[in-house]
Amino acid sequence: MSFVTFVSGRYLRTRQKRAFISLITALSVAGVAVGVMALIVVIAVMAGFEADLKSRIMGIRPHLVITQKEDALTDYDRIVEKVAGIRGIESTSAYISTQVVLRTANRAAGALLKGIVPTRGKAGIPGVDTGSLMAPNSAAKNTHAGARITPGIILGKQLAASLGVIRGDSIHMITPRGMLSPAGHIPAMVKYKVVDLFESGMYEFDGALSFVTLNQAQKMLRMPASVTGIEIRLANLDQTDRFQKKIQQIVGSNYKVENWKQINRNLFSALRLEKTVMFIILALIVLVAAFNIAGSLVMMVMEKRRDIAILKTMGATAKSIGRIFVVKGVTIGLAGTTLGTSAGLILCTLLERYEFIHLPADVYYITSLPVNLKTTDVFMIAFCAILICFAATLYPARQAAAIDPVEAIRHG
Repeated sequence: MSFVTFVSGRYLRTRQKRAFISLITALSVAGVAVGVMALIVVIAVMAGFEADLKSRIMGIRPHLVITQKEDALTDYDRIVEKVAGIRGIESTSAYISTQVVLRTANRAAGALLKGIVPTRGKAGIPGVDTGSLMAPNSAAKNTHAGARITPGIILGKQLAASLGVIRGDSIHMITPRGMLSPAGHIPAMVKYKVVDLFESGMYEFDGALSFVTLNQAQKMLRMPASVTGIEIRLANLDQTDRFQKKIQQIVGSNYKVENWKQINRNLFSALRLEKTVMFIILALIVLVAAFNIAGSLVMMVMEKRRDIAILKTMGATAKSIGRIFVVKGVTIGLAGTTLGTSAGLILCTLLERYEFIHLPADVYYITSLPVNLKTTDVFMIAFCAILICFAATLYPARQAAAIDPVEAIRHG
């Protein structure tokens, strides 16, 4: 054991002459522990919210979107064929997106219409088989010749509730792409049958989105040979940036390729900012505890002036004297960080396993706190706490190192 470690250990173990110093030291350990625990729990819960929100959004939104810079996409079949062959791409399909008005006999609501390519057995919408959009057409052989078949539409549950419709009901869709008449512009109005409902857990989607087949959307919007863009879903979401660059090189500069981060940049930027602000606010608890460490060390330096003077006369250097108090302060910080990290990990485990904190379902889209504990976050919090505690020891250590042994013994 080195001289610095030995003396620091003795100062930590022995009872101080002033009980107030020991109390401040205990409060310092408790403060660091509470701050670290609060940081770990809050950051884990916020990371859980972000992960849960991402999974819900990615259930509806594509990972990559290809659009034409100046106009609607016309040669989409060629691009889909090129991109679909890339290994790692799960699905590629064209889509049309526009604003419409949905109307029933008594109610009306604005909605975002999306024309998609329905696929049997694949849930392009969470929990919904989009192949149900093709169901009305499959009944054509059972209808009389010349009978008109009502196309199908899938609505979000909140949108269906606001319209007062359920599965099997009929609604009318009004779009601005109508026709000119002697009386002026007449909006187009088409009748649809509600074939299914979906629920993503996000009110922004459940209360606004509606889905029809791509052919129906093209026909209604008078866009027979064009689409809004092409959606791409990847097998691995973490490789979005690599695929974005690769696809951009394939399609050329006339097209724009955006990833899910760019499409939802406002939402995820706000979440990151909130996480950073919460980290800074809760780190202030550790900072207050660090001030307590600094205060207790300063008072200890004043109490141990005679001891420091004797150590210096015995050959101890100013640097070693300073290190004694640095080691003591960092040890206090390490003790608080270890206690806080352990408490934070235990609390996160309990939150994740037992879900004893419940959230009101009418306010939040989830009923319990989500927890996503990342090892990197825990290490970052512990490192920052120890760094703050180390910084708090520098001033008391400098004071101890600057003590003149002659003056200290004379006035001690």
